[in-house]
Amino acid sequence: MKSTITVDVNLDKDKVPESIMWTASGSTADSMQKAKATMLSFWDGAEKSALRIDLWTNDMMVDEMADFYYQTFMGMADTFDRATHMHPLVDDMKAFAKAFYAKFREAQLQENK
Repeated sequence: MKSTITVDVNLDKDKVPESIMWTASGSTADSMQKAKATMLSFWDGAEKSALRIDLWTNDMMVDEMADFYYQTFMGMADTFDRATHMHPLVDDMKAFAKAFYAKFREAQLQENK
């Protein structure tokens, strides 16, 4: 069985993403889905390094970016838990994510005073 994930990125004249669209075979969605950001990572076992593509559009708001990071941190912790069952490390990762989000919210409140 094979699954294909397609990501289309439209760039402006300065090569900044204007839109990000994606689809995956076997998905419940029949058409391309819109996204404001994406993080894609591959592990190169031979080089022992992560290869990453991080993109976001100009219309992604700062609070959306913080939400995206918080949810990504929590998702990474869940994945690490399923892969390793190292619960104390998972708890640390989730505690960091929660602290990160709380600090962001506090900074937002300070800016809005």
